[in-house]
Amino acid sequence: MSENKQMILMGNEAIARGILENNVTMAASYPGTPASEIMGAVKAMARDENHPIHAEWSINEKVAYETALAHAYCGGRAAVSMKQVGLNVAADPFLSSAYIGVKGGFIVISADDPGPHSSQTEQDSRLLAMLAKVPVFDPSSPREAKAMVADALALSEEFEIPVMIRPTTRVCHARQNVTLEPLSETKFNPAFERNPMRWAATPKFRFKLHQELNQKLAKIADSPLAKPRRMNEGEPRPMAVVASGVVLAHAREALMDDPELAAKIDLYQIALTYPLNPESIANELNKYSKVLILEETEPVMEMQLAGKLNTELIGRRTGFWPDAGEMTPDVVYAGLRKLVGLEPPALAVSASPGRRPTLCAGCAHRAAFYALKEAMPDGIYPSDIGCYTLGMNMGAVDTVLCMGAGVSMAAGFDHTFREYGEKPRPVGATVGDSTFFHAALPALVNAVAHGASFLLVVLDNGTTAMTGHQPTPALDRYETSGRGKQVFIEKAVEGCGVEFIRVGDPYDYENFLALLREAVAYIKENQAPAVVVARRPCLMDRTQGRAEKKAKYQVTDDCTSCGICQDDFGCPALVPGEDGQMVILDHMCVGCGVCVNICPTQAIEEV
Repeated sequence: MSENKQMILMGNEAIARGILENNVTMAASYPGTPASEIMGAVKAMARDENHPIHAEWSINEKVAYETALAHAYCGGRAAVSMKQVGLNVAADPFLSSAYIGVKGGFIVISADDPGPHSSQTEQDSRLLAMLAKVPVFDPSSPREAKAMVADALALSEEFEIPVMIRPTTRVCHARQNVTLEPLSETKFNPAFERNPMRWAATPKFRFKLHQELNQKLAKIADSPLAKPRRMNEGEPRPMAVVASGVVLAHAREALMDDPELAAKIDLYQIALTYPLNPESIANELNKYSKVLILEETEPVMEMQLAGKLNTELIGRRTGFWPDAGEMTPDVVYAGLRKLVGLEPPALAVSASPGRRPTLCAGCAHRAAFYALKEAMPDGIYPSDIGCYTLGMNMGAVDTVLCMGAGVSMAAGFDHTFREYGEKPRPVGATVGDSTFFHAALPALVNAVAHGASFLLVVLDNGTTAMTGHQPTPALDRYETSGRGKQVFIEKAVEGCGVEFIRVGDPYDYENFLALLREAVAYIKENQAPAVVVARRPCLMDRTQGRAEKKAKYQVTDDCTSCGICQDDFGCPALVPGEDGQMVILDHMCVGCGVCVNICPTQAIEEV
């Protein structure tokens, strides 16, 4: 690209562009909504413009963090991206690296999910950054997110410290016109300076590093980046709103659309929400009768300013804002009206409960879950994070906690009932292929070492389906440099010490069911874990070829309208017709044929 041009980019794409334009030479990530598109865009843009960068999908967020951090130890610019609960996985290196610091620029992109829309929690990554003592930028738009990449890298290099950029779902997935600058040829000669007292610091030296970190934060808090920036002009108005993140954009729109609000409120932005210098901020804000803090999700700025202003400070800690949930434009607008004593509008309430999400028509996971219930009808079914969580609709998922927990909890259930119950309870756990590599391997080793006895079904659809079909280590396209190799799930399971390992295709329903029953019998006889890999490519992943011809099926007059195919099996391609009998929707049916095995009256046949 020889000259600057404009392009409408998603927020995650804008961040990716910022990474490439600012000479980042290593980027690592593990997929998770709302952050998934960052790494995908880095790879695509670098490939399209033949730009050199090591960009990898790592096995989990902790590994991604540590891989990129080593690059920053060598003086290179590095970026790691993840969703907010992924930061929990990377918390150990995150906190430790704040003390140790870096040589090159190192940014941590943690995408938060207020709401939450696709997460276990709506936690605020800025709180973990405060715990770690890592500075945080809080962008309000895609354009701002891209610009903050440059600021964060410069700050990181100046103070030799990791720096977080914390976009939220509405920034990650919004689209905006963004200026693209040319990608310059990166000149980077790595050098690692041996210094064990820093890079391998023992507790005594960590205390010294902690003191140095505190000094860095004090200087950063005094920088212009941490100072409030007034967004509207003219004489000071009676009240001030101090905002960051996407809710700043909501407030700006409210002031533009409502002259009554604009006449009474001055709007300030704080881009670097931690660390703040309360004393210098107080000098700017004490002239107002009230100061409202507007931020999402937790009161990070509000806590830092509490008790430091001579005027009234209100926000989430004082009960002004709701204590949970997304700060939508309607919520922000109503709050601003209330602040200045105007009647707030009534918030709209959706009359529709929405459609229950379900596995896709023809999804092999559905057949695997149905077979699991048939092979182990009285089982406990712990599971994990992924699209297969929807097995709960079939009564085949009882617990979902966090990545990898299904295997650990399977062992916990087994120990509990075998050692304390009147009789053992069979346990059938499920985990996806990407989650298996991410966090289930240590849990499986632990289960084998402690003698747990349960069935684990690894749902191997050859992709990380829920977050956009990123590859897994079991695929030959996972690693792009040409030096890597496939890591097969069954070999990894064998390395964990499991002796019963089988691989089957859920579409071949009768044989797959027989595998599960064989596994259940093995568990009872040997009091040991058994693993069955349910292998069938994801129908939605266009990178996986499927050569088989699509079959066509129909429901015959033998149908008794028992509802098993709809209520228990739950295929969305099977629906009641006008006469109550089931019919197959041809436009949805993928021809897997599993329903033929499910129907108790054999009323489904191939045409």
